[in-house]
Amino acid sequence: MRALNFLNIKPLTAELLPAVVELDRLCFGGLWTLEGYQKELDSRNSDIIVLLEDDRSEAKPANESPDSPTFRLPPLLSQPTLLGLGCLWAILDEAHITILAVHPNYRSQGFGMVLLTALLSSAKKRSLSRVTLEVAANNEIALSLYQKFGFQIAGRRRGYYQDTGEDALILWLSGLGHPHFEQTLADCDRQVRSRLIAHGWDLSSAEIKKI
Repeated sequence: MRALNFLNIKPLTAELLPAVVELDRLCFGGLWTLEGYQKELDSRNSDIIVLLEDDRSEAKPANESPDSPTFRLPPLLSQPTLLGLGCLWAILDEAHITILAVHPNYRSQGFGMVLLTALLSSAKKRSLSRVTLEVAANNEIALSLYQKFGFQIAGRRRGYYQDTGEDALILWLSGLGHPHFEQTLADCDRQVRSRLIAHGWDLSSAEIKKI
């Protein structure tokens, strides 16, 4: 059985801001500046999360003494790679998902589903009742992802994306406080963990619940 690479999902911290800006450039061509992300980080109405590749080393046995002939200092951990980013705004009783981005080199492995699950869990913890977002009308992969969680198309914004002139679809999801939504999150969480393992990734069962 091949070794799994570890994933860590957590709130954005200041030291990751340069990496976030670079990921934004890769995914969106520079949608937000470093100052813009700092503003989100400082806002009480924003939840902004990052998905990281964690290079973990095997810990030495707890009962092994430094005097033991087999004792070795663990290697230094490398800087974790930023794989994805998600952001929502809490406005009244609504969550507005403003960013969902996965590094171009790491797509089609389930990372978008991990980020969306974490954002929806965050919205639920804030006691928000519904969620909205915009998605490019021809982005079938993203639409498929959102529909797995129950998002419905509620409208269209003509020429929403200035760089391409493409339309955006307005998606809504309601009922975050209902028991069936809790089950939806649990089902999607199980699905994405299986998919991650198939691609060689491991996400701690506690990670998403910490967000």
